[in-house]
Amino acid sequence: MAWYILIIAALFEIGWAIGLEYSDGFSNPIPTFGTIIALLISMILLAQAVKELPIGTAYAVWTGIGAVGTASLGMILFDEPVSILRILFIGVIVIGIVGLNITSAGH
Repeated sequence: MAWYILIIAALFEIGWAIGLEYSDGFSNPIPTFGTIIALLISMILLAQAVKELPIGTAYAVWTGIGAVGTASLGMILFDEPVSILRILFIGVIVIGIVGLNITSAGH
């Protein structure tokens, strides 16, 4: 169950990271509010997940999913550069996340 909570926390991390772009430096109130709510939910869920998962693994997976999701959405939503190398390195992060999940399977 902790892994599912961690994944949901990471999805909210992606939400608040993308929300930062839409909030325009916290000058746009509605996206700012959504960003803050997503940040709070993400942190609360991460705190719940680390009750059962090792903190190092949980934090690395949380930030990894957040990085992959944010980088991917940045390319899709904000016309950030797309290149083979960028996609390759996003894939490396995914491999690391899977590896951490596999090596922490006993928890």
